[in-house]
Amino acid sequence: MIVTSLQVLQPLSPGLRPVFPAVMSLTAQLPLYSGVRRCVLKNLTQPCRNWHFAVSNRNSGPLKSMAPQYSATTDFPGIWTDRIKNECVQTVTTKSSTTDSFSHVELLGRQFPRDDYTNVTSKILSLVGKNLHNQKNHPLWLIKERIKEHFYREFIGRFGNPLFSVYDHLSPVVTTEQNFDKLLIPLDHPSRRKGDNYYLSRTHMLRAHTSAHQWDLMHSGLDAFLVVGDVYRRDEIDKSHYPVFHQMEGVCLFSNHELFEKVENNDVCRLFENGFRTPNKQESHTLEAMKLVEYHLKQTLSKLITHLFGEGLEIRWVDCHFPFTHPSFEMEIKFEGEWMEVLGCGIMEQKLVNSAGAQDKIGWAFGLGLERLAMILYGIPDIRLFWSESDLFLKQFHVSDINQAVQFQPFSKFPYLSNDISFWLPSDGYLENDFYDLVRNVAGDIVEEVTLIDQFTHPKTKRVSHCYRIKYRHMERTLTQAEVGFVHKKIGNLAIAELGVEGRF
Repeated sequence: MIVTSLQVLQPLSPGLRPVFPAVMSLTAQLPLYSGVRRCVLKNLTQPCRNWHFAVSNRNSGPLKSMAPQYSATTDFPGIWTDRIKNECVQTVTTKSSTTDSFSHVELLGRQFPRDDYTNVTSKILSLVGKNLHNQKNHPLWLIKERIKEHFYREFIGRFGNPLFSVYDHLSPVVTTEQNFDKLLIPLDHPSRRKGDNYYLSRTHMLRAHTSAHQWDLMHSGLDAFLVVGDVYRRDEIDKSHYPVFHQMEGVCLFSNHELFEKVENNDVCRLFENGFRTPNKQESHTLEAMKLVEYHLKQTLSKLITHLFGEGLEIRWVDCHFPFTHPSFEMEIKFEGEWMEVLGCGIMEQKLVNSAGAQDKIGWAFGLGLERLAMILYGIPDIRLFWSESDLFLKQFHVSDINQAVQFQPFSKFPYLSNDISFWLPSDGYLENDFYDLVRNVAGDIVEEVTLIDQFTHPKTKRVSHCYRIKYRHMERTLTQAEVGFVHKKIGNLAIAELGVEGRF
């Protein structure tokens, strides 16, 4: 069914401000009624009763009831009241044309035809364009500016100009070629999975990493640059994971002269050879060139982390693997007695560099997560806080100097409520990230964590059951059990309708 209109059919009357749940599904979430693009909201001066909503089915014509009427005595959860108070739903109509959101995804002034890969949700689309890293005095902006300042100071050209250029307004919409193919990521690589990414279509997606811009910027002739932006990945739900986070990418290329200019007898030094690939170098790189680039990379990043966290920090390097660098490393720092990964890096695959038109150069690249650094540096305990619009959070980072020490002060510790949900998985396939997306769409940021606490296989039918524990905690007030129960029930109902599971609740 394609929803083409939404109407308030019953008159408003004073005495109550109930909020019908379908309003929030349509205004805040939109995943279930994909024909509705938005609800037009206007001032509500009179509370209302007996809301009745109807949808028009383009295929069959007559209005069908989307929900029963609710009386003035109904206890509507306050969480929805908070979102819609002082507003009133008016009629909304979408066009029955090729611009219909059922056939296209509209984003940043562009339209992307839906296909079998489209899985981006309205919740995620609503976060595109927030650009937290560019909001002055936001903690992510502070981290970005501190890193920029460091690179501007450390890498200066002959005429006093910064060698690294910074790009922090690039569109998060990229092609799958930019996100994967240009970076030499194999077609069967797990990072391409639909269950791990947000696809607009088979050919376009929300970037999964800022590395998606490496090739284009090198191809334009740049040798040293930083890219900062929001990236999107379908992931688990806990205090350190959010489907949208922010990365910084760094790339630096060297010519033969630039790399060996300080080496004695450098006339015999070469970047390339016809050799063999080993765990320590690529087949086309000389060992001398690789060692110098690796040293430059590790020195650059060690100085950066020291600039952010101060002297005396323990750092170690761990060998790892990335499709677009070899050798590859992860940097870990010792924080509060625990080793913690803060970034990944490596020597860029020469095939990638060559394809971008810089075949006479060798280079390094790194990628780091701004949230990870900010959570450590400022003591921010929950990644959801970065999306808070509360002055109680944001004003803590209003500083006159970006290098000023800031320690986050919790403005209140509200209790959490947890409910369990269990269901039989469908026989035709189930992706856990689909369930996480559904939970986020329904409950928004009041969900702190979702944990799979039990998995059961029936001995006779071989059917598989999952049981999840959902922890609810509002960042700015105490939730009631009635509110949580309402949301939890909606999650269960939609899991049945959308994911094809069979409820055990």
